[in-house]
Amino acid sequence: MDTKKVKTNAFNHLWSHNSDWTQVAEEGGPTVIVEGDGVRVKDSEGNEWVDVNGGYSSVNIGYGRKEVAEAMYEQMQELSYFPQGSTSIPAIKLAKKLSDITPGDLNRAWFSSGGSEANETAIKIARAYHKRKGDAGRYKIISRRGSYHGGTGGVLWAGSGDRLDYEPASYPGMIYAPHPDPYRCELGGFTASECAILCSNAIEDLIKFHGASSVAAVIAEPIAGASGTAVPGDEYWPNLRKICDKYGVLLIADEIVCGFGRTGEIFAVNHWNIVPDILCVAKGITSSYSPLGATIVRDKVSEVFKGKDNVFYHTLTFGGHPVSAAAALANIDILEKEDLVANSREMGSYLLRNLNQMKEQRQMIGNVRGKGLLASIELVSDRKTKTHFSPELKLGPRLSQKFKSRKMILNPPIPYINLQPQLCSKKSDIDFIVSNINEVLQEIENEVLR
Repeated sequence: MDTKKVKTNAFNHLWSHNSDWTQVAEEGGPTVIVEGDGVRVKDSEGNEWVDVNGGYSSVNIGYGRKEVAEAMYEQMQELSYFPQGSTSIPAIKLAKKLSDITPGDLNRAWFSSGGSEANETAIKIARAYHKRKGDAGRYKIISRRGSYHGGTGGVLWAGSGDRLDYEPASYPGMIYAPHPDPYRCELGGFTASECAILCSNAIEDLIKFHGASSVAAVIAEPIAGASGTAVPGDEYWPNLRKICDKYGVLLIADEIVCGFGRTGEIFAVNHWNIVPDILCVAKGITSSYSPLGATIVRDKVSEVFKGKDNVFYHTLTFGGHPVSAAAALANIDILEKEDLVANSREMGSYLLRNLNQMKEQRQMIGNVRGKGLLASIELVSDRKTKTHFSPELKLGPRLSQKFKSRKMILNPPIPYINLQPQLCSKKSDIDFIVSNINEVLQEIENEVLR
């Protein structure tokens, strides 16, 4: 392989996500990954890396699983593609499998190409659901500040993020609620329980303020990865479920990141024994072997779309792609046969114990939190005030460069270091990750705190 030519072509023609190609060129060009096995990948120059990000928190079963590749190849030989207006055997099998493993009566799946589409579909379903029931005034969507639900035109406005380039909002009726972050509860809760109750009750206040007759749905991640894996107190989700039921508002659980074992349960809502009205998945459904998303609805939701006059008109070319569905079935089979959900739970506990031990050594660690193999470290310049480091220190690039020098794929969205290793991770992998992070933070402390 002519690595130099590959990198030149990347510089001239590739628009990488969330990066400046001029800076990438100055740093020697992009890292070109060519193969993977388990938690490790190799680049075009033969260097081995540990992928602490787990792809985009999505390569749950690990890299290099031939079983998935073989399932996709076999399906390609039989039928490479057919639109969802008809269907295919793998799509039917997958819909049934999702019905079996999701909680409660989440029995019908609408397939898409990925997480943004799955969430956007959920919002469209929620609005259409109320119209079918004669409540056409219900169009408003409540989301939480600090959440991220996707990059498409609709869900971009659910939650918050960098979106000044894209004003004005393409979706009217977006309402924002407090985020249940026990470490920084914006409503003043001193414990996780207090924060959970205050933040869930704030959603009820918003429903009453805007009028229940105008609110279609609440969308929330069970555990929000974008805001540093803030794990809500145990009262939050059961209370939110009661509030939505009280006012006839649909509850949408965005499990794009959390689903398929990431948090130590097959779905994160299982931690609190609640059933959302709509559950959105992607990422871990195929472990990123092929693009696929799904919007899974309860019976009460799907029932209103029965009959030719109530058809849900919404089409995506690659929704329910048979090859992706075959990949998902093989992926779920591996998750179950190798008990990777239990491994996520066990290794996640081991990871959190080690991170909390690290916290005792490192002044700049303000908080450690997570469930399963979804964890975060929040960095602060002062623990007492919980003050974040000044942007002038350029902590993110400095950390990224130090992790890179240790052959770790870990790009921290400061003030957080988010850890989402593969669910097949072993104790030795966790030890490697923690020890290297500890060394890097010690170096940074010596540079900025002394």
